[in-house]
Amino acid sequence: MTEPSLFLNQKVLTVTELNRLAREVLEISFPLFWVSGEVSNFTRAASGHWYFSLKDAGAQVRCVMFKGRNSYVDFVPREGDKIEARATVTLYEARGDFQLTVEFVQRAGLGMLFEAFEKLKAKLSAEGLFEATRKQAIPEHPSKIGIVTSPDAAALRDVLTTLKRRNPAISVIIYPTPVQGKGAAEMISQAINTAHERAEVDTLIICRGGGSIEDLWQFNEEIVARAIANCSIPTISGVGHETDFTMSDFVADVRAATPTAAAELACADQQSIKNQLTNIKNQLHKQMQLTLNQHAQQLDFLARRLVSPAQQIANKTEQLAQLKLRLALSLQRQLQTHQQHLLRLKNSLAHLNPQAVLTRGFAFVQNQSGDIISNANQLHTGEAVSLTFGTGAADATIDKITPPNR
Repeated sequence: MTEPSLFLNQKVLTVTELNRLAREVLEISFPLFWVSGEVSNFTRAASGHWYFSLKDAGAQVRCVMFKGRNSYVDFVPREGDKIEARATVTLYEARGDFQLTVEFVQRAGLGMLFEAFEKLKAKLSAEGLFEATRKQAIPEHPSKIGIVTSPDAAALRDVLTTLKRRNPAISVIIYPTPVQGKGAAEMISQAINTAHERAEVDTLIICRGGGSIEDLWQFNEEIVARAIANCSIPTISGVGHETDFTMSDFVADVRAATPTAAAELACADQQSIKNQLTNIKNQLHKQMQLTLNQHAQQLDFLARRLVSPAQQIANKTEQLAQLKLRLALSLQRQLQTHQQHLLRLKNSLAHLNPQAVLTRGFAFVQNQSGDIISNANQLHTGEAVSLTFGTGAADATIDKITPPNR
């Protein structure tokens, strides 16, 4: 009787509520995890989302990978491909379908490759093979460039075309080697060692075109990395596409995004060099012209100050003539001044000359001693005196003396 009572007290769920609860339980119970399987029933919807199933010998599970996530994958899974998916468990509530929401996929086995890559990277890094201090500078103007790649590779054609376009005067030596397949890593390292031993090029490009991680794996092998590290020639690694990174990129002196980019880094563009030279020439010509103009102006200034000896003599002669004239004029003015002064003195003396006074009817009186009589009190009655006139003189006797009025 208890079970019916409990059942009657429980809430009756709707299908929507049941599926929502189931989805929440699944999403909480299964964190993000990796799962491997074989792809089947792959469909790309018009929205860009991927729908497929993963299966093995015993079971299968539906999967969805939304457009925002699959756009980061560099391949499209095909029927029968073995892949590894990083996913979460969920439930599509509308149909009650158990499914995986895939965040990332990779080809099966890549996990081990990535693990090997990281292990070797850590090993070589610990040895100092990635240190910036051991990197060599790429020559700016090489005369010879070496290329390690397959003679049949499109990457070689891209590199040769780029080098010819940028600087056709540069010689190219190719060190041919397979770049994928069994034993390719050993042959790549041998080609690098050959270039190192011959030492006949200024820069060595190691390249191949894009591909899957398996295609590029030869350039992740330790034997290739050590050959690059041991190479005395400055090296440029141009393996794969821009998003691809290999061990060669870390060990080489310079990493290029693509083989074409490697060729561009290996040599300067001839036209750019010509343009730079033209600009330098124009700047030099401008600076030279400015300097010449400044010196010409300075010479003109100095020329105006520079006088020939003959001209200097002529100038001094003219100066002496001017001084002589000024001296003569000065002497003449002084003489005239003295003459005028003498004339004034003469006139003054003439006015003061007693003789001149006597000519106007005056006379002066002297006693017998020759003293001039200026006062009647100096005379005595009957005294003999001399009278001097303007013309001539006379003797006289004083008969009467009239004293001055008191």
